[in-house]
Amino acid sequence: MFEAASPVQDDDVATTGAIRRVLLVDDSRLQRRILSASLVSDGYEVVEAGSGEEALDLCKEYPPDLVLSDWIMPGMDGLEFCQAFRQLESDKYGYFILLTSKSEKAEVAKGLEGGADDFLTKPVNAHELRARIGAGERIVRMQRELTEKNRMISDTLDELQRLYDSLDHDLKEAKKLQQSLVRDRFKDFGTGVAALVLQSSGHVGGDLVGHFRISDSRIGLYSIDVSGHGISSALMTARLAGFLSSNSPEQNVALRMLPDGRQGYHPPEHVLQQLNQIILGEMETEHYFTMLLAIVDLQTGDIEMTQAGHPHPVVLRNDGSIEEVGPGGLPVGLIDGAEFTPFSVRLDPGDRILILSDGVTECPDQDGKMLGEDGLEQLLRQLPSNDVNETLNSLIYKLESFAGGAGFPDDVSGILFEFRGPWL
Repeated sequence: MFEAASPVQDDDVATTGAIRRVLLVDDSRLQRRILSASLVSDGYEVVEAGSGEEALDLCKEYPPDLVLSDWIMPGMDGLEFCQAFRQLESDKYGYFILLTSKSEKAEVAKGLEGGADDFLTKPVNAHELRARIGAGERIVRMQRELTEKNRMISDTLDELQRLYDSLDHDLKEAKKLQQSLVRDRFKDFGTGVAALVLQSSGHVGGDLVGHFRISDSRIGLYSIDVSGHGISSALMTARLAGFLSSNSPEQNVALRMLPDGRQGYHPPEHVLQQLNQIILGEMETEHYFTMLLAIVDLQTGDIEMTQAGHPHPVVLRNDGSIEEVGPGGLPVGLIDGAEFTPFSVRLDPGDRILILSDGVTECPDQDGKMLGEDGLEQLLRQLPSNDVNETLNSLIYKLESFAGGAGFPDDVSGILFEFRGPWL
């Protein structure tokens, strides 16, 4: 059985350091009494054990801060006890000093390999004992400070993970909402059909494509790319979607009422000028956006367009030829009073027009080389000439292959419109 040598309560312990409870293990009661008296006088709480087995049972119930154990003992010796002590589960580190008359380097190395932190040669000198305990005090204090910091880091990481999971859930919901802004991915207008694609590089992005009905013979097509990425860009696209809504014509800045009560439209260049004024005058934002707005005559195939810094639309003729059109222009939201140049193109039956964001031409391959306009033309010549929806999906598939399956670093969006002609 063990003996407690005048243990003092925690509140009465003289030392305020990391080491408070000391376990003294020796099969000699006299040696324990001598060391215990010195330790108690220094303010430590001392617990005694006469064997390694008794000491191990004590450690399981009351883990000590410091162990002073004789090496040579009957039954479980000090080194075996040390090895068993190190295998115990504990949330704090216990400093272990072996008491021994061994001084050979091989024996010292054996003890260190067994888990001992330090050695004291018997008979123990009181001044040396205090110095060794002082060294252990520094080690234990640093270990516990490290444990506490690790705990704080772990708690912080857990909290960050909870916040990330919550944010990730919100972003997934936001992605659903943003994708819902592009409701009709395929639309048949009778004399023309349109396919739309919107693929964000992250959960949400700054691209937007859409269409709206003007009259039985005209529709509007638009492609927008807001600067930046992420939530703020996505909020900007949501605001812009409201200005070009197909569900609320009275809020659509591109539409107007004609004197005879019919619904008409504003020229595309005027629409972009108005959006420029709204961005600079009403919205407190550093974002700007590129845009292409097209008004399509479903009877003649004539398309009125204005380009504001957006990539050039590509006309895919029925005879296989490919044309880039448009003057370029300034983005919307950069310069007050900016003017935008209108241009037009006519589609013959079977001709198509492709409107893409710069996430396509600026898509890099595995070596970092961008696709570019020449690369886009090569991709377009490889596309099947079947329905517009399948053609647009094939373009995205080939773009993913070009990127090496690594995903797109920028949002990718586009519209492919085919004019069938009134004779179909």
